[in-house]
Amino acid sequence: MITLLGGIVLLIVGYFTYGRYIEKNFSIDPNRKTPAEALKDGYDFVPMSKSKNAIIELLNIAGTGPIFGPIMGALYGPVAYLWIVIGCIFAGGVHDYMVGMISLRNNGAHLPELASKYLGKPVKHVVNIFAMLLLMLVGTVFVTSPANLISSITPDWLTIGVITVLIFVYYLISTVLPIDKAMGKVYPWFGAILIISTIAIGVSLLTGGHALPNLTMNTLQNFHPKGTPIFPALFFTISCGALSGFHATQAPMVSRTSTNEREGRFTFYGMMVSEGIIAMIWAAASMALFDGQTLSQMIDAGTPSAVVNQVSVMLLGNVFGTLAILGVIVLPISSGLSAFRSLRTILADYLHIKQDTLKKILMVTVPLYVISFVLTKVDFNMLWRYFNWANQVTAVIALLVATRYLYLKNKNYIVTLVPGSFILYACVVYILSEPIGFRMGLTTVTYIVGLLLTLGILGVFWKSGVNQKETLSPDSALINDQLPINTSTAK
Repeated sequence: MITLLGGIVLLIVGYFTYGRYIEKNFSIDPNRKTPAEALKDGYDFVPMSKSKNAIIELLNIAGTGPIFGPIMGALYGPVAYLWIVIGCIFAGGVHDYMVGMISLRNNGAHLPELASKYLGKPVKHVVNIFAMLLLMLVGTVFVTSPANLISSITPDWLTIGVITVLIFVYYLISTVLPIDKAMGKVYPWFGAILIISTIAIGVSLLTGGHALPNLTMNTLQNFHPKGTPIFPALFFTISCGALSGFHATQAPMVSRTSTNEREGRFTFYGMMVSEGIIAMIWAAASMALFDGQTLSQMIDAGTPSAVVNQVSVMLLGNVFGTLAILGVIVLPISSGLSAFRSLRTILADYLHIKQDTLKKILMVTVPLYVISFVLTKVDFNMLWRYFNWANQVTAVIALLVATRYLYLKNKNYIVTLVPGSFILYACVVYILSEPIGFRMGLTTVTYIVGLLLTLGILGVFWKSGVNQKETLSPDSALINDQLPINTSTAK
């Protein structure tokens, strides 16, 4: 109990201290006109209130990540708490804030456009591929996971196939609506369900006499029943609750609806902290209610949705447990919708297809849903592994963009370079060792080769940054946050 409560307290303290420092380091300008005001189009660029922006950001970035990830991360034992707290404060919160604010300074540009501006035009194509791959995988995973959850509380005649089709229909309708209608009206209700259900799980966990595992010197070890090493697997298993590249694809959406830079810390950093709290509660519940072997068997039997179902019913009973499951369901549905919406706009920007008519919107959207529907037939665990790697590679790219941004402005860039370098090393080792990559296994050679490759990538990144800075003029757009209006984005 002490570790759970202490971790939540640290997350909140981190928001008010380190989050404030990150904001100060960025140097906000409350009087600067935002994209929502300068490019208002009634569709994607729409001024909305601070509270609506915050709840949209939370639901966009959450998905099943801060629940499914911590459930699987709980297999490692209390050490999972460390990554959630440290990762959220020093990596995830910084990542989300910097991407959101840099986008806000650049007409609400998406990550590929930002990468092109700060890392070079050739990088834009690589980032576009990773961003679109990630969003497609996210959208598919966030169709599969709620479909499984819904099927667990509905009659047998409502099959997973039917539920999947219904979710796609909802996505299609919502994708073509203006953002203030598709999300601004519905998400506050979704948010209320999520917050109430999460609080109910947390309170029941604390007051129900459950033995909550604490992080001590004796428990600071790997408890995974299959012996899976902590590094790098844990840092891919728990992503959305600590650091997630998917968030870099979502923050620009909200940067297009924000009306003041002062709101950024609450909207971006604050909602990441909220996601960390959600992750702490679900990790604690999984560890408290199940031993590692049982938890592993439940996950292997299908998806972590089975654990969600059991935790909710065991802690809250059948009626309120079902309501809690509904709270979990709204997460992937809302994030899936935002993933496809972001995917549509990124693809449209890349292909220069102006999204100003329903026909053009559907021309981009429908093929994406067809591809995603085919992917729903692929094994969930396989999809999750590919999603995890693409997710963290995207986080690396976003942190390197933020590092270059701060470096060019003579700000403290260490705050983004350190977490970016760490997760880059994890990504390299992961792809070298895993079956989805080079199958080298986790050996000393793998760690050494991974380190050398990481240092090589960082060396190229640093050299290009030095060269870039030497050629800049005082009135350069890279220093003064100026970006020509992207006419394919604004209607």
